[in-house]
Amino acid sequence: MQKKGSDIIVVRAVNSENRNFIIKYLSFRNGCFIAVSEDLDAIGSISISISSSNKVNTAKVIPSKYDPVFVNTISERVSSMINGICIVSFHNKKQLHLVDMKAIMGEVLNIIREENNETDNRE
Repeated sequence: MQKKGSDIIVVRAVNSENRNFIIKYLSFRNGCFIAVSEDLDAIGSISISISSSNKVNTAKVIPSKYDPVFVNTISERVSSMINGICIVSFHNKKQLHLVDMKAIMGEVLNIIREENNETDNRE
C-alpha cells in the first residue's frame, strides 16, 4: 500500500492474439482500482473484493456478459495480495481466450508486485 498523500497511476498495454487491452491501476492507501478495457477506455463489469482475516468477500456490482469468473478472480486475487479493497472494471467486446486471460492477469500481477516493491523501498 502507498503512503498518505502519494498518487500512483499505472497505465499498461497488453497485446494478445490480435487483441489489445489497456490496464489502468490506481493505488489508494487502503486498496486499489483496476480498469481493464479492450481497445478503448470504457467502464464495463464491476467487481469489488475486500480481504480481511485471511478471507476474501466479493460483490458483483455490474455482472460481466462474457467472463464473470475472470473479473472476480482478478478482484479476489489482488485484494488478498494487498490485504485491502480491490475494485475491478472490465470491458471487453467478446469472450476471452485462455491466452488473453493469462496475458491480462500476468500484467496485473506484475503491476501489483512492482507497487509492493516500491512501497517497501519507500518505508
